[in-house]
Amino acid sequence: MSGSIERVKQAAASAGLDVEIRRMGASTRTAEEAAQQCGCTVDQIVKSLIFEGKNDGTLYLFLLSGASRLDLAKAAKAAGQELKRADPRDVRDRTGFAIGGVAPIGYDNALPVYADRKLAMFDVVWAAAGAHDAVFSSEPNALIKAAGAEISDLAE
Repeated sequence: MSGSIERVKQAAASAGLDVEIRRMGASTRTAEEAAQQCGCTVDQIVKSLIFEGKNDGTLYLFLLSGASRLDLAKAAKAAGQELKRADPRDVRDRTGFAIGGVAPIGYDNALPVYADRKLAMFDVVWAAAGAHDAVFSSEPNALIKAAGAEISDLAE
């Protein structure tokens, strides 16, 4: 098991989440690919998006339903500063997760985390588990709590 998957597994256990991390054998990098592999709707996929603060370089994690698009103005308001897409190499270096496997939990250094309220509408959601083909399912409110996320209106 890769180090980043192990971090997700340990973070879930520490938060009281009983998760089974599945290696799907095919890419789950996009919400569409993940939904196909997980046998669920695209809405039930948790997109973990990393943006960087333009003022101070802080990384922010935004959790959205797979079919939703992040409203950058709403995200900036939540973060308290203008945002830009974080460089993929910087994301990897600073979080330990590569784009396509960015998990909602398992960070060595805590990030400010915001979750779109639409995620709580589902019985079960699926999230990346630290690799391009690794996922886990969770009850959404338990996942939001485990991520330490503030619930916000973030979608377009």
